[in-house]
Amino acid sequence: MENNTKTALITGGTSGIGKELAKLFAKENYNLILVARNQEELDSTAAELQSAGITVETIVKDLSDMEQAKALCTEVTEQVDVLVNDAGQGVYGLFTENELERELGIVHLNICATVILTKHFLKQMTARGEGKILNLGSVAGKLPGPWQAVYHATKAFVLSFTTAVREEVKDSGVTLTALMPGVTDTDFFNKAGMNESKAVQDKEAMADPADVAKEGYEALMAGKDRVIAGWKNSLEVHAANLMPDSAVAHQLYEQQKPIEKQ
Repeated sequence: MENNTKTALITGGTSGIGKELAKLFAKENYNLILVARNQEELDSTAAELQSAGITVETIVKDLSDMEQAKALCTEVTEQVDVLVNDAGQGVYGLFTENELERELGIVHLNICATVILTKHFLKQMTARGEGKILNLGSVAGKLPGPWQAVYHATKAFVLSFTTAVREEVKDSGVTLTALMPGVTDTDFFNKAGMNESKAVQDKEAMADPADVAKEGYEALMAGKDRVIAGWKNSLEVHAANLMPDSAVAHQLYEQQKPIEKQ
């Protein structure tokens, strides 16, 4: 068992992959700081996890608001041994038709909040000479994605950013890991308005968030640079690497377009 004085801060930790990661850290006796927008969901998750005998602190923040992201950094005074940047959003539709402010909010959450939190807690970790950061990327970060152009681009940023910063701090005792899931059975697609997409019609093909979280947790603890969750997703990424980006984009355009536009 890990020393129970260790603490993991998890954004988006009340549902999906983030909640499953929280369960894994709780099982290993980590105290938790959970950050999300909904107090009721935070309270419910905390009650569920505290039965493991750990301390669960909850903080309500909308991390698409940069001032709230910065405020989180100043409000957390305890030592954070593991940072998990899980909170993320997408929006479905053609870029020319989607609402600008919604897409900017996605950029702020998926990119800017990740940069803000990583910079703040990484400085503390490198000063101590130990710590771990898990950034939620996606196989989307390796694939140009029509119908989700902004989301895919934000995940490309997360992967590049994580890889570069990892190299910068490689001798510090701190590791950064990118978890790259594929289509996973979470509420992401509902919130993104993607239920009519061809890509999400086969629910049985979706990955279990608990399985994805387990792969990410194990890669994080092993100090790996990245992990593509699921062999099918790994195969898809490797196949895409052999194709021109334009061909990948066309393929995804067909895979992700709405059913009614077939």
